[in-house]
Amino acid sequence: MRKRITIIEDIAAIRDGFVAALESTEKYHVVNAYGNCESALLNLHADMPDVVLMDIELPGISGIEGTAKIKKELPNCIVLIITVLEDSEKVFESLCAGAGGYIVKNSNIENIGQTIDEALRGGAPMSLSIAKMVVESFRKQPNSLLSDRETEVLQGIAAGKSYSKIAQDLFISKETVRTHIKNIYRKLEVTSKADAVRIANENNWVNTDRFHSSPIVPPKR
Repeated sequence: MRKRITIIEDIAAIRDGFVAALESTEKYHVVNAYGNCESALLNLHADMPDVVLMDIELPGISGIEGTAKIKKELPNCIVLIITVLEDSEKVFESLCAGAGGYIVKNSNIENIGQTIDEALRGGAPMSLSIAKMVVESFRKQPNSLLSDRETEVLQGIAAGKSYSKIAQDLFISKETVRTHIKNIYRKLEVTSKADAVRIANENNWVNTDRFHSSPIVPPKR
C-alpha cells in the first residue's frame, strides 16, 4: 500500500516539485499539499498522513510549532522537516519538537525517497553534527530520574538509531530496549519522545545552552 504523504511548503514551486517527485514513484501518494500549517492542521484527520514533509520556515505557525501540534494529534505520524540549512539550531529545535529527521530542499528524488524510507523503517535521518547536538542534549545529569542504561537507550534514539541497532550496540534484546523506553516514558510521565524532551528541558535535566551542565533537582511528585 502506498504511504500517504502531506506536504506543507509555502513556496509553490518547491511544493509542486515535491508533489511531482513523490507522485512519480509507486511507493507514495500525496494526499494533500498546503502553503501553511494552519490549513494542514484543519484537515489533518481527514488526510491521515503517514508522513508529513514540513517546511521549517512558514508564515503563521512555524514548522517547529506545527511539528509539535501534528505529533500531539497523530503520534504515529512521521514529520520530516524541509530545510535549506541542515546544520542549524532550528533543525535541532524541530527534532526536539518531535520531527523524525529532515530533507534538504535541493535534494533529488532518490535522496528524498531514501530519507522517507529510512524514517519509515524507524530511523531518524540527520547529519552527524545534528545527531551530536541531540545526543549531547540527552547527556545524563547527576540527579536525573533515568538510570544509566535508560540514558544510553535514550541517547541511541536521539542519534536516530532503530530499536534493533540500539539493542545490538548495547548487547541487549529488542524487547529489553522497548522495556527501557516504557520506563523512560513512565518516569517522565510522557507518551512520546517530543514530550520527554520537553519535560527534560523544562526541569533542566539536559543542557540547552550549548550543553554546559548545571545542577538539577527533580520536581516533587
